[in-house]
Amino acid sequence: MSIALQTKIRNLPDAPGVYRFLDKNNKFIYIGKAKSLRKRVSSYFLKGPKHSYRIAKMVSLIEDIAYTVVNSEVEALLLENNLIKTHQPKYNILLKDGKTYPYICIKKERFPRVFSTRTKIDDGSTYYGPYPSVWVLNSLLDLIRGFLKLRNCNYHLSEANIKAEKFRRCLEYQIGNCAGPCEGLQSEEDYMRGIAQVRNILKGRLTPVFNQLQELMQESAEKYEFEKAEYYRKRLEKLKQYRQKSTVVSATLGDLEVLTVESEKHLAVVNHFKISEGAIVQTHAWEIKRSNQEEDREILQATLEHMVADEKELAAEIVTNLPIDPESISKEFTFTVPKIGDKKHLVSLSLKNSRTLLTEKLYKQNFQKRSTPNERMMQELQQVLKLDKLPDHIECFDNSNFQGSQPVASCVVFKNGKAAKRDYRHFKIKTVEGPDDFASMKEIVYRRYKRLLDENEPLPKLIVIDGGKGQLSSAAESLKELDLLYKIPMIGIAKRLEEIYRVGDPVPLYIDKKSPALILIQRIRNEAHRFAITFHRDQRSNAARQRSFLTQIKGIGPQAEKEIIRAFRSVKKLKAASKEELIDKLGERKANLILTAIKDGVI
Repeated sequence: MSIALQTKIRNLPDAPGVYRFLDKNNKFIYIGKAKSLRKRVSSYFLKGPKHSYRIAKMVSLIEDIAYTVVNSEVEALLLENNLIKTHQPKYNILLKDGKTYPYICIKKERFPRVFSTRTKIDDGSTYYGPYPSVWVLNSLLDLIRGFLKLRNCNYHLSEANIKAEKFRRCLEYQIGNCAGPCEGLQSEEDYMRGIAQVRNILKGRLTPVFNQLQELMQESAEKYEFEKAEYYRKRLEKLKQYRQKSTVVSATLGDLEVLTVESEKHLAVVNHFKISEGAIVQTHAWEIKRSNQEEDREILQATLEHMVADEKELAAEIVTNLPIDPESISKEFTFTVPKIGDKKHLVSLSLKNSRTLLTEKLYKQNFQKRSTPNERMMQELQQVLKLDKLPDHIECFDNSNFQGSQPVASCVVFKNGKAAKRDYRHFKIKTVEGPDDFASMKEIVYRRYKRLLDENEPLPKLIVIDGGKGQLSSAAESLKELDLLYKIPMIGIAKRLEEIYRVGDPVPLYIDKKSPALILIQRIRNEAHRFAITFHRDQRSNAARQRSFLTQIKGIGPQAEKEIIRAFRSVKKLKAASKEELIDKLGERKANLILTAIKDGVI
C-alpha cells in the first residue's frame, strides 16, 4: 500500500458516510457504507484475522479511495443503494441482483392507493423513498393510516362501477379504516384532500397537515363533537412524535438556503445546506481555486449565480456568513447574515463543514508536494510526537551483552530519513560490571553527548532509546548532567507492544502500526540493534581467539585465563605490558609464564 493511500486512510473523518474503492483504472470495485468512515475503511488494512479470498483479492487491487460524508447512517444506506445500482461494482454482492430498498407508492388511479413496493413501474404513479429500514417505512404507513381513511383494496373504482353498485363495503369500513368510496360514501374530492396530506407528510412538509388537523379539531370542539376532536388530537400527537424523530433544526424556520465560504491561500470551500421546514434535507460543498486572489464575498456570489444558472429549485431566503450584493444575482432573493438565533447556529454549522473540508484539502496538497517518502515519514513523525523541529537528524542507542560478558553498545545516526553510516559509533562499556542495561545506557549516552559538546559537533533533533521506561530514565539522567534534558527530544520504544515513552510522561503513546512515523522509528531501532549485535559478535570472536592463544601456554588454566583477559582485555595490550605491570596484576609466576610465551612466539 502506498504512503499516499495510508495517509488518506488515516485522515478519513470519523463520521457516517459512503466509501468507494477504486482500482488502477480509476474504476469502482467496491462501494460500502459506514457509521465511521475512518474505522470501517481502516479495518480492511489491519493485520490480524485473515480476510476471505474475495476480500483479500479486492484489497490487493485498491489504488485509491473516494468517500462522501453524510449526516446519518440512514442517509449512508440510501446513498450506497443508489451508487451500487448505478456503478455495479465487481465486489459488491447485495443490491446487484434486482433487490433494492422499498418505496412508498401513491398509485395513479381514481381514489389512489398508498402502499409499499420494491418495484418502480413507469405508469405515472408517484414513488417516495427508497427507505433503508422497512420498520421506518411501516411506521410512516401506520402514521398515514392512523389519521387518514384510505382504501387498501384493488377494486377499479370508476364512476360507472360505483353507480352500478358492483362493490360492497368490506371489514375495513366496519372497523373504521376506510370511508367507503366503493359505495359512494366518500367523494373523490374529500379523498384527494387526504392524498394531498400524504404527499406533504412524505415530502417532510408537515406544517400544512398540522394546520388542517388543528382546524378540524377546533371545529369539532366548537360543535361539541368531542369524540371527533379527540380523534384529531391523537393524530396531531402522532404527527408531533414523528416530527421529533426527524432531523429538525428548528420548527420555527421555514425553507432556507445556507451558503458559507472559508478560504486560505489559493483554495476556497463553499458549503451549502438546503433547509426545508427547519430540517436539513441536503448538503453539498464546492472546492474552488483562487486564481486571481478573489475575495470570499465574490466567490460566494459566483457560487450562488452558478446555482441559479443550473435552474436548481432554491428557497426564497438565502442565509450567508458574508453579505451578498442582490444586484449581482439574476434572481430575486431575500439575503440574511444572521448575528444570533437559529439561523446563526445554521451558519456556524455550515462554516464548520467548510473549515473541515478546507483543512483536509490543504493537508492533502501539502502532503503531495513533499518529494520523497523519507520526508513524508519525518513530517509524520514531527506531527505525531509534536516536535518543534523536523527530525532530520535522529540518533538511536542500543545495548548488547551475552550473560553479562563483553557488554557493548551502539549509536546509529539517520539524517534526512537515511542511514548516515559514517557517523555510526560503537562503545565498549567501561564502568559497568555485569548485565546492567540501565547503567550501560546511562554511560554511553553521557559519553556520546559529552564528546559532541566538547568537539562542538551538531546535536540531534531526536534521540531514540531502544527500551522502555527504565532505559529512557537512565538516558535522561545523563542528559540532565550535561544540561541537555528537554533541549533534545528523547523517546524510548518498548519492543513487546511497540509503545513509545516520552521523558516525564508515565503513559505510553500508541502509534498506528501502519503509520509512517512508527515505521521510521522501527527502522532506526532495528538498525541500532543490528549494529550492536554485529559489534558484540566481533568482540566475542576476538575474545575466543585470545583464549585460544592463552590456552597454549603451559601452566595457564581456565581461571588464570579469565584473570588475564579481565586485566588486559586483548593480546596486543598483554604483549605491550612491562614485566612490572604483569607481576603487579597477575603475580610473579603467571608473569614469568607470559613473558616466556611471548619470547618463544607462542603468543
